[in-house]
Amino acid sequence: MKNINKIICGDNVKIMADMESESIDMMLTSPPYDNLRDYNGFSVDLHGVGEQAFRILKPGGVFVMVTQDQTKDGAKTLTSFRTIVDYCDNIGFGLFETVIYKKQGVEGAWWTKRFRVDHEYIPIFLKGKRPMFFDKEHLKIPSKHGGKTMTGAAIRKKDGTLDKSRKVTINKMKCRGTIFDYVTCGDGSKLKHKHPATFPNQLPIDFIKCFCPPDGIVLDMFVGSGTTTIAARNNERNYIGIDISQEYCSLCEIRLKNEVNKFF
Repeated sequence: MKNINKIICGDNVKIMADMESESIDMMLTSPPYDNLRDYNGFSVDLHGVGEQAFRILKPGGVFVMVTQDQTKDGAKTLTSFRTIVDYCDNIGFGLFETVIYKKQGVEGAWWTKRFRVDHEYIPIFLKGKRPMFFDKEHLKIPSKHGGKTMTGAAIRKKDGTLDKSRKVTINKMKCRGTIFDYVTCGDGSKLKHKHPATFPNQLPIDFIKCFCPPDGIVLDMFVGSGTTTIAARNNERNYIGIDISQEYCSLCEIRLKNEVNKFF
């Protein structure tokens, strides 16, 4: 596989079209949705990205996308939802899960007329029926009553009746669920924040360790400041990064030299 552990500058759909079919283990990216930020005037073909993503992912590979919707004329654009339906109905992906990325939003210009937005969506697209690699041990969180033996667990059956209560020993750790809470204040280097839209350093680490096997290849086709690529290298995975902006490709290269095994 060529271009492993490289940053490629150019049109992501064209570059992906030149890649081998079923050669990528996992993808993780945040596309420049709804022109919420200025990305040097470049346009985005999310459908074309999805078509090529499905072709080059290995069976059982996942495509993790961090996205949100613009508010326009008083309503949400629904770009995230339309993309999910398009990828599943027209391209062939299954929706493994949708995770909510909980963050601290800002009031913005509409602070007296709308809710503050404290979340983004993270749809996890799957090629096939089950992930080829799945390990969520690092994602588990402490149980409030871990280690205690308690009486309860009266589960309601399908016919509406209840099982009898019973004694249950609570596991010390539990699944995080589908709400991923990240603190972004003070996150990352000054270099990272030369890009107008970044996600937390820990976010790609969590998903890469869960869905990409060691020594696998992670592709970020809107690589931006390079947080995905650094997370991959610092966790024994390979990467390929693509961005149409030479400015961001250069920024990514500098961060890779300075931050691999340093900030993670």
